[in-house]
Amino acid sequence: MKKFLFTILFGLMIFTPLTVSTAGIADALGNLGKVNEKAGLEDEIQTSIGTVISTALSLLGTIFFGLMIYAGILWMTAQGKEEKVEKAKDIIIAAIIGLAITMSAYAITFFVTSKLGG
Repeated sequence: MKKFLFTILFGLMIFTPLTVSTAGIADALGNLGKVNEKAGLEDEIQTSIGTVISTALSLLGTIFFGLMIYAGILWMTAQGKEEKVEKAKDIIIAAIIGLAITMSAYAITFFVTSKLGG
């Protein structure tokens, strides 16, 4: 019962800020666009932020790929040593969890920016 209440309370703490009106965010982006124009920059601020996020996610994907290759090599060269196999399994599990978190972050970012971009 305690775990159930904790899960509900944690979920409310996480998702309550998401219900905030997007009007304030849209106004802030409009003001940033005005500053962008006065500065003489060509791209919109959303494009710049999207480029940064895309680059960061690409880097994280590369790190995931490297971890999977490392864990695979570690597993193949374990020569029956159980501690090396367990270490490789732990690295693979951690890498998959990290990939899931990264993909979730991308999905949330894509959803929010598509709603703000209008």
